[in-house]
Amino acid sequence: MRRVFCVKNLTRDAKRKRKVMYRLNHFNMADGLQLQPINIGHKDYIGIISADTAFWALVRKGLVSQTLDNSPLLRKYQRKLEVFNKEMKDLRTALKPSAVYFNPTDCCNLNCSYCYIPKNLRKNGRHMSNRKLLEALKILKAYFKSSLPKARVPQIIFHGAEPLLNKEAVFKAIEEFAEDFRFGIQTNGTLLSSQDIEFLKSRRISIGLSLDGHIPRVADRLRKSWGGYGVFKKVIELIDILRGYDNYSVICTVTKENMASQVKMIEFLHRMEVPTCMLNPVRCTLSPSRKHKPQDMDLAKHYLAALDRSYQLYKNSGRKLIIANFANILVAIIAPLARRLMCDISPCGGGRCFFAVSSSGDMFPCSEFIGIKEFNGGNIFRDDIRDVLETAPFKSVTQRRIESIEPCSCCAIRHFCGAPCPAEAYGMNGSVETKGAFCELYVEQVRYAFRLIADNKEEAYLWDGWDRDTRTTFNIK
Repeated sequence: MRRVFCVKNLTRDAKRKRKVMYRLNHFNMADGLQLQPINIGHKDYIGIISADTAFWALVRKGLVSQTLDNSPLLRKYQRKLEVFNKEMKDLRTALKPSAVYFNPTDCCNLNCSYCYIPKNLRKNGRHMSNRKLLEALKILKAYFKSSLPKARVPQIIFHGAEPLLNKEAVFKAIEEFAEDFRFGIQTNGTLLSSQDIEFLKSRRISIGLSLDGHIPRVADRLRKSWGGYGVFKKVIELIDILRGYDNYSVICTVTKENMASQVKMIEFLHRMEVPTCMLNPVRCTLSPSRKHKPQDMDLAKHYLAALDRSYQLYKNSGRKLIIANFANILVAIIAPLARRLMCDISPCGGGRCFFAVSSSGDMFPCSEFIGIKEFNGGNIFRDDIRDVLETAPFKSVTQRRIESIEPCSCCAIRHFCGAPCPAEAYGMNGSVETKGAFCELYVEQVRYAFRLIADNKEEAYLWDGWDRDTRTTFNIK
């Protein structure tokens, strides 16, 4: 953890030391420390960032020049520079896959207008058989046993399309490999019965439900069945059944059609005692999705208002509703190595921290690429997983560097953002070596996060115990 507190003053002793530390290289020159001031929108504080190491400090606006002139902060940072460089290198290059997004079927019983999986695949795709699904998990078990530390339990997330169209195979796999994997299911919820919920809860399965609004008129506008029917009522019934279960979340895909209702959505989910949610901007991988993309600053206005509302609700009730995608950005600032979601880093987690397996056994760096044949790296039933991870389709994602992307290469917050998502960038621009769709939204999230830190509010937005396995490498006030 690199929790850096605000620099409020410089003592006389610090000023005396400044005179004898004449060997410190000049910042932003030659081999000197690279530090960029950034405006975080706070009345009292300004941010100072080393973009290469993701080091930062918040400094009172009247003390910026003193802070950048051989202050105790700079001297301590210089002593830790090698540690920070190693941390970032390990985060960006040394991680190994420990999770798989597994699509047990191509099909979906819904026809959401913004889906990143091609329509024909969702309508006419195939299921993986029970036998093949168990065979695939056996292969994955052997791979992770050889690649991960003994105490590390890999994760399988049954994903989609809609995984519960192949419910029998999925539930059988969960029972068969209960000791070998941590399981999760991302589902639209329409095929879950109360008995299914009890099965999943009894095994502590992580459940992700999709819901795009607080009322049917909003939720069902883009998210509906092939026959045009909305599913709001069914999902709400499930949320009520799940009340009190702490291992589930609700994902809201935010489009230009529902972005203005994000505050109402947060109020609704908090009232329903949902522990965690995500307000995910629509992925713009396919052209139908891009029709629903909101303008960044319009989206940011409503998104930050929803974050404000989540804080007010917490202060009023004492109960948090974690907005996980923002919490991950906040953790990326406070303790980069503790982030949970690996989309917001360069290279992203695709092919490095996780990979995806389709219903035919084909392997992709991430499920966002399923349906884009250029990113098919091999097949789990034919090819060695290690070989697949080294193929050109995977390397094009795992070797993607933000330093090669304009204008991201000179952005001070580039390692809090990572220019996601490569699949989105490829779909929009024909190359992964370009930025994704929501640059300005990430900028506003980071500025908001720094304002929270300056005002000592950050804990209200984070999971309880988020720092349980972290250690402090830098702390100055």
